[in-house]
Amino acid sequence: MTRPSALDERIRTARSASGTGEAVLAAVVLFTLFAGEFWRDLISWPGYFALAGVLAVVVAVVLVRARPRFRWRTTPKTLLVFLALAIVSIAWSAYPGASALGVVAQLATTIAGLFLGLRLGMRGLLSALGNAFRWILGLSLLFELVVAVFVRQPVLPLTPVQPAPPGKVPQAFFWSRDLLFHGGPIQGIVGNSNLLAMIALLAIVVFGIQLADRAVRRGSAASWLVVAVLTLALTRSATVIAATLAVAVVLAFALWARRVGPARRTPVYVTAFALLIAGVVLISVFASRIPALFGKSEDLTGRLDIWHAVIGLAQQRPVFGWGWVSYWAPWVKPFEGLATRNGVEYLQAHNAWLDVWLQLGIVGLVVFILLVLTTFGRSWFLAVDRPRTGIADDAPYTATALLPLLLLAALIAQSFAESRILIEGGWALLVALAVSTKRGG
Repeated sequence: MTRPSALDERIRTARSASGTGEAVLAAVVLFTLFAGEFWRDLISWPGYFALAGVLAVVVAVVLVRARPRFRWRTTPKTLLVFLALAIVSIAWSAYPGASALGVVAQLATTIAGLFLGLRLGMRGLLSALGNAFRWILGLSLLFELVVAVFVRQPVLPLTPVQPAPPGKVPQAFFWSRDLLFHGGPIQGIVGNSNLLAMIALLAIVVFGIQLADRAVRRGSAASWLVVAVLTLALTRSATVIAATLAVAVVLAFALWARRVGPARRTPVYVTAFALLIAGVVLISVFASRIPALFGKSEDLTGRLDIWHAVIGLAQQRPVFGWGWVSYWAPWVKPFEGLATRNGVEYLQAHNAWLDVWLQLGIVGLVVFILLVLTTFGRSWFLAVDRPRTGIADDAPYTATALLPLLLLAALIAQSFAESRILIEGGWALLVALAVSTKRGG
């Protein structure tokens, strides 16, 4: 009897998690990870913690009972090092209690990412993402429509994280600002136009791949692709528009690399490198004019002030940082009042790389950069090389093979203006991609 190949094993894993309770669980987990603000605005932070805790336990039990085979060779070492560094940072943290809570949240999210990466396979992940994003986008447009037709005024969350100040309420406090019939920016059930825009961008990738690979009925995939594009347009998010352009460029280079084949890819890499250098130079030279192109103020809606404050703190503890905390803990120093704008206290650096430097220092930043780059590299070759099913290298390309590359390109592009890649859906997706690409897709 012949020994089953790694490909056969991955196919069986994907099939076992497709159309079963695991597929439903995966969709629920992804919905909760990407629409966490929806649950917090609806049932409060304590209610969200209870829900997230239950899901984390269920996912952990499912993962343990599945007994995934551990192979050191197919384990992303940079992910392990980053998590270990976050855990041991409690020892030198300036806020050990908050660090312990942040590490617990990070590990719970990591478990969700491991479940997605180990149990679903690439096609299963594509299906689960599609189901979760359909619910988020559909409910978001329905929510905004109800507000626009029946409420006809901005709506505050049912359970706000902080009471609205007297007088004029800052825009960031509203769950919906009743702007659907005014062309946006809409915020959907997540209560934030940038978050909804990013979900829409990821959904465009997912629905586009499903349409190209005929993973679902063509009419359904095309319809939801239109919904995702419409949602992205209505959010009017400058940061995600830039991320969309980045994803389009990466897709173009991947298709070019596929067309020319492995033996003639030198021009692809040279052009990509030249374009990257040119982009860095242009951004450096025209940094003051770029925000106006996207309808942003010169301080990037307060981000420059936040970045300056974060850099100043990071320079005080440059090597190992202040200690991991994930979401900033506003009740401890130095986060208390660190990023407050127009009465709104923000709980992130709005730049993942600065956030890692602040919390884990240069050491943590180097490890995180290696984690992202190695995952991107594996995603690239998974996307541009033909799948190996035998000795001959003649298997047809699939659109699904592009999924890790395009999702990661979107997350990386967003990471320069948001820290979402470090928390909730962003981190779980990074973990899932790191694990699945290391195992070969």
